[in-house]
Amino acid sequence: VMAFDRVQDRLDEIVSRGAAPAGSVAQVASESDVVVTSLPNDRIFRAVALGAEGVVENARRGAVLMDTSTVSATVSAEVAQAALARGVQYLRTTVSGNGVVAAAAALTVMASGPQAAYDLALPLINTIGRRAFYLGQAEEARLMKLAVNLMISVSAGMIGEALTLGRKSGLDWSKMLEVLASSQVASPMVLYKTPPLKERDFTSTMSAITQTKDVDLILDCAAQSYVPLPLTSAVRGMFQGLISMGGGEDDYIALVKHVETLSGVA
Repeated sequence: VMAFDRVQDRLDEIVSRGAAPAGSVAQVASESDVVVTSLPNDRIFRAVALGAEGVVENARRGAVLMDTSTVSATVSAEVAQAALARGVQYLRTTVSGNGVVAAAAALTVMASGPQAAYDLALPLINTIGRRAFYLGQAEEARLMKLAVNLMISVSAGMIGEALTLGRKSGLDWSKMLEVLASSQVASPMVLYKTPPLKERDFTSTMSAITQTKDVDLILDCAAQSYVPLPLTSAVRGMFQGLISMGGGEDDYIALVKHVETLSGVA
């Protein structure tokens, strides 16, 4: 669950006027103009969206279901069909950014679904995101999110291999990271991961298990489209190795440790 300061301020304001927290998903859906969900996987998203006590079954006609989860386009399309039948406007609003970006309400939001729903939800989107992109009427936001996460996952493997190669060849750990953060490969991801890597702090902002779930969604999507993804497939194996060695709850950038272990680096 991602909590954003500006959204929390609004919730505090509502509660201060005497509104009580809802007791169920069905109650939230029945009393809301916009329902925002952020859920970990297909199974839970389907249950919350489509269950008898879920959002679609209990929402008002014309209400907006605004989902920020990273889930498959397949289950998303299933929710879209059910929402259309019930007169619920279903908006896919996937997000990109880390915890620091989220706390600053500066996420990048990728949206797809009915244009009217996007226009209605845009003020809310702007409370969690600095930039918003409307991509189309259907599953475009889901697919764009998978493309972004593909690059993040492969970049994690690349960082692990580069740092291990340098370390085993005798380069200083801190100086390597300083150079990378000042070089042409210094993406926002590299800059965000440099400080914890300097301290070798692998506390999770996104666990290896969760990142592997996203990689599986990417590979499933690629299989449906007959797109070969050899780099992503290789990184999937790296994540599986990290998880098998007890690193599943570490941050996904702990692929560095896994490559070091394979290379005999203490």
